[in-house]
Amino acid sequence: MNPIAPAQINHESTLYAEPVAYVHGFPITNALITSWVAVIVIIALSVGLRATMKKVPGKLQHLFEVILEGGLNLADQVTGSRKVTQKVFPIAISIFFFVLINNWLGILPFGAFGVLQPAAEGYNFIPFLRSGTADINSTLALAIVSVIGSNIFGVLVIGVWKTFNKYVNLKALAGIVKKVRKDPSVLLVAPVMFFVGVLELVGELAKVASLSFRLFGNVFAGEVLLASMTVLLAYGLPIPFLFLEIMVGLIQALIFSMLTLVYFTIASQDHDEHEEGSHGHAAVETHA
Repeated sequence: MNPIAPAQINHESTLYAEPVAYVHGFPITNALITSWVAVIVIIALSVGLRATMKKVPGKLQHLFEVILEGGLNLADQVTGSRKVTQKVFPIAISIFFFVLINNWLGILPFGAFGVLQPAAEGYNFIPFLRSGTADINSTLALAIVSVIGSNIFGVLVIGVWKTFNKYVNLKALAGIVKKVRKDPSVLLVAPVMFFVGVLELVGELAKVASLSFRLFGNVFAGEVLLASMTVLLAYGLPIPFLFLEIMVGLIQALIFSMLTLVYFTIASQDHDEHEEGSHGHAAVETHA
């Protein structure tokens, strides 16, 4: 077998995840492999910590207890209630670790391990590992789970009808018939309230786009930056940028999980109760 000259090997950063192999026509991409590895790491840590848990914690158990306690306190500042935090926190912390491990796996120095695939000019080198969050499919799936999950949580907490009325405010339109004689201004207010509900629905789609593209853009740009610095000077120059990307990976995982907490918290709030409460306070002040 003739050896392959380095000049015949091409490797470029692509916006899409690259297929490493095919199973019955289904592409196994390097981003998918990294996501599997991240899931395996999380499962291994969970099982290992559960099996070795003690009343007097060891160093690893103590570290995760500090992380969880800090996470719970931070989540309380978002939700405003430990009761809500306890329901939502398991989802948020799972997303945090999944995104964090994916971000960090993508910058590990394993870029030399991969496969060569024949191309029009020489061979294309495809690394085995590429951060799962550097693939728009992964970040889009995470964003959809976050947004749809928050709405399901809202249905469980405040009910189907109130959740539905956030987006299709039939209650505002029905109020026209009841209130028009006493308050003619409802003819203007009710359609506006209905339109606000439609904007809320558009906002849900905007949340998906915002979550997915923010995470994808930051992680992918970081990998391209590291690759560019390595090409310029492989020794020394990439190190500061490597530490920068470690921090960016941590911050992006924190932002994604915190926004998930925010969406779940907003979905669980009953706006009708707030409105009735504000009207009640206004009436009391008027009578006073």
